Amino acid sequence: MSDAKNSDGLTYRDAGVDIDAGEALVEAIKPLAKSTARSGSTAGLGGFGALFDLREAGFADPILVATTDGVGTKLKVAIDAGRHDTVGIDLVAMCVNDLVVQGAEPLLFLDYFATAKLDVAAGKQIVAGIAEGCRQAGCALVGGETAEMPGMYAKGDYDLAGFSVGAAERGRLIDGSAVTPGDVVLGLASTGVHSNGFSLVRKVVERSGLAYSDPAPFAIGRSLGEALLTPTRIYVKSCMAAIKAGKIKALAHITGGGLVENVPRVLPPRAKAEIDASSWPLPPVFGWLKEQAKIDGHELSRVFNCGIGMIAVVAASDAEETMKILSAHGETVFPIGYIAARQGDEPQTQVLNTDRAWPD
Repeated sequence: MSDAKNSDGLTYRDAGVDIDAGEALVEAIKPLAKSTARSGSTAGLGGFGALFDLREAGFADPILVATTDGVGTKLKVAIDAGRHDTVGIDLVAMCVNDLVVQGAEPLLFLDYFATAKLDVAAGKQIVAGIAEGCRQAGCALVGGETAEMPGMYAKGDYDLAGFSVGAAERGRLIDGSAVTPGDVVLGLASTGVHSNGFSLVRKVVERSGLAYSDPAPFAIGRSLGEALLTPTRIYVKSCMAAIKAGKIKALAHITGGGLVENVPRVLPPRAKAEIDASSWPLPPVFGWLKEQAKIDGHELSRVFNCGIGMIAVVAASDAEETMKILSAHGETVFPIGYIAARQGDEPQTQVLNTDRAWPD
């Protein structure tokens, strides 16, 4: 039998999968992963699994907390704008901000990157963003998966998913059960739209007739794509400082569902949050979206963060000190409301004065 190669034989590359490109990307991102190393992990890539030493990280009796999330259709803006360097930060932020609201310190992160055909340069930009997000959060990028799947995605499209694990000492998790009427609600400023509501954002852009390369109507000196792709703020280090100071009763990451739907997730059943929309400035991007979409203030507060990316609930006596701690870690903080007793089945969050603060 001849050993000659069959000229009609198929290779994996013929089917649309380039193993060499995958290996090239792994080599390109190894230094990025190494740059995120922290106590408890060597942040190496290439093995079948990653190890983490909780004792080396300083925990005595930890409870593990795990989260997973994606970036949603903000990826379509990145793809259409040809900018891939910030969505990795968004990916990390969406996971680690969910960890810190429970009082957990993010320890490790893994990513899943799927595409029709691997573009090594774009892939490296994406993972560079993931590494930057991990550095901001203080967690190690310990591994992930890159999947090249022709036929599953259109040319140039890709998808991202993130997975993070954190830990808190037993008995120190935050569940909101200590929240009582009279507590103060603090709002930590967002950097923009973050990573929620982009199906509506993209619809607004489509109707406006603007290209992502055009100047942003709400941000002088920036293109529309650049402005909309401003990455989600990572609140981990500031919130952990306030948590360790013993000041935090509850935290809420303002994601899908906006202010209205996320705050109730961390409140006891008989408590409600009364938030005054006039207590902080509405960032220009939301004013533009509101005007273009012709939506009222209540709908705006159900879809978007409206300039508040994280909410903290603290005792009134701790509000001033907590604001100082958060501000010292780079946050812009606003006292935006109070906790009141909830009567019957009334909503657990009321965003007041939207018509006055965010006029049509």
